[in-house]
Amino acid sequence: MSPALAHPETVLGALDFAGVAVFAATGALAAAREKHDLVTFAFFAAITGVGGGTIRDLLIGAPVFWVQDWRYIAVCLGGALAVWIVGAGEWRFRALLWLDAIGLGAYGVMGAAKAEAFGVPPLICIVMGALTACCGGMIRDILAGQQSILLRREITISAALTAATVYVVLRALGLDQWPAAGVAATAGFALRAGALAWGWSLPGFPGGLIRKRSS
Repeated sequence: MSPALAHPETVLGALDFAGVAVFAATGALAAAREKHDLVTFAFFAAITGVGGGTIRDLLIGAPVFWVQDWRYIAVCLGGALAVWIVGAGEWRFRALLWLDAIGLGAYGVMGAAKAEAFGVPPLICIVMGALTACCGGMIRDILAGQQSILLRREITISAALTAATVYVVLRALGLDQWPAAGVAATAGFALRAGALAWGWSLPGFPGGLIRKRSS
């Protein structure tokens, strides 16, 4: 495995820890919305922070990252505690959306980069990037009884796909990891941020094209 994937002082390592931290915070914020206790805060933070990366590692045959490095769970617990200490406030639910935007960009890149390090084909690297960025949030929403991001007319998965795709394309063009990661994560975040700020969304299926068969 590339050392850049294991050490937080590197760009990819920093993106990995940043993605875990912000997704853990969104998990804790989801628990805050339902006024759960501190143990549930910690559980939501952990399952959201490491859920997508766990599925990615299992699919690409990599050692599950948080089992190998205790710092990831520590980051999740720290995020849960921070949200608990900050306490109530209407701003926190808006913060959840913006933290999610940061996580989509960072984890979209990290998922693609880790798959690349394990020799996965470029197209599957993009899929792994999107899966890494989105699955933790999907688990969070299911546990919290919220509508899954897959069922929302918002740009969420598209932002993760954008980050992963830009990273894979830039790497194929010969760009080094750190500039490729920086540009790609920024692109993914910018797309999600635009959706939050200006209501961007992808066009829905034109249902009028389907006609029911007459009996």
